Amino acid sequence: MTQLVKNIALIFIVLVLSMSCNEEEYSMGELQPPSDLTITAKIIGADASRPHGDGSGDVEFTLSGRNVLSYMIDYDASDGINFQHLTKPVVTRKYTSVGLNTYTVTVIAHGPGATSSVATTEIQVRSDFTPDQYIIDALTGEGSKTWRIHKDVAGHFGVGPWDDGSVSPEWWSAPPNDKAGCCNCFYTARFTFSRTTSGFSITTSTPDGAFTKTGALAGGLPGIPDGGDEGCYPYGGGTSAFSFVPSSTGVSASAPSTKTAISLAGNETFIGYGAVLKEYEILSISDEEMHLRVQGTETGNAWYLRLVPE
Repeated sequence: MTQLVKNIALIFIVLVLSMSCNEEEYSMGELQPPSDLTITAKIIGADASRPHGDGSGDVEFTLSGRNVLSYMIDYDASDGINFQHLTKPVVTRKYTSVGLNTYTVTVIAHGPGATSSVATTEIQVRSDFTPDQYIIDALTGEGSKTWRIHKDVAGHFGVGPWDDGSVSPEWWSAPPNDKAGCCNCFYTARFTFSRTTSGFSITTSTPDGAFTKTGALAGGLPGIPDGGDEGCYPYGGGTSAFSFVPSSTGVSASAPSTKTAISLAGNETFIGYGAVLKEYEILSISDEEMHLRVQGTETGNAWYLRLVPE
């Protein structure tokens, strides 16, 4: 009996070793990054007589490549790094800088195993835009007009999603004088809009500092420290040119929106809140009040500001 048990055990060991020797070896193989990445730019309205488009500033981009799982795109290298994730390989962008301008577009294609490839292209696009006269008159008065945050009303400051389907501060809306205790500089700042011989200018005056966040979220404002909470920070004020541009969002005119935006040149100036980008969509404006919507420096935020004349 003992010998029989030993023989059975020996046979079992031989079978196991035999199966181990015959096991298949698996490997992932070589990961192939995206290749043949192309950017096709169709400038809307372009033809032989108008090679840079019909003046709308609209450009349709079609992206293609091999082994691509997703795309990210930066529409303009001159305004800093701002890549946006695309849910589909065809997208339309409205360029709003008035006149004929050159833009460098960069696309990152992501592939299997965190591989990626990059492609760039350069386009020239024309944007022709003249705002309604009532907007110019309401903003600048008879030549120069100073505005401040309308601190006494609810909703003078607020935040919601950066989404064309949302045009209200649905995440948070400030009650009257909400920032007086922590950040009164928000209310003492003044913003003067002027007509000049060459266009338009804005002067930002902040006797008690700029209301903003810090570091990269400060929108490039000079002198703001690298770290710290949202609050008031020393800022010497500044003057820069601004232009009226067609709003680059898809917010409907019935939202309401004037479909017109204030685009500030450079990083020396801001309106109301420092932690935002430089295109302020005018949702509504009259001689007595202005309602603005602007993209925050934090991805996904739309900030709302209500201002009244000084």
